[in-house]
Amino acid sequence: MNIYVGNLSLEVTDEELRQEFVVFGEVISVTILSDRYIGSGQPRGYGFVEMPSKSESETAIISLNGKNLKGRAIDVIEALPLSNRKDIGLLSERRGSRFKFNIRTRQRES
Repeated sequence: MNIYVGNLSLEVTDEELRQEFVVFGEVISVTILSDRYIGSGQPRGYGFVEMPSKSESETAIISLNGKNLKGRAIDVIEALPLSNRKDIGLLSERRGSRFKFNIRTRQRES
């Protein structure tokens, strides 16, 4: 399961975030996104943690959501899956764009 972690302090490292989640089970990967496009490399304040077990992931989400990490209450939720819909977003196929993007959207449960 892919987990979104938001409201991270700019001082939190990948390894520190990994240590918070490894208590609940195996962690496949941790990625804190940075602002590489403008060249500063400064963290953006959010990232993703991937765990193989759904039950361990759900326990981690419940336990860590709102936890204080380096002075900030972090937001922990299940990450949105990539959508294959082409009719949403600024650059879509119906507008004649040559670019194709996968856009994250929350899928409604029936």
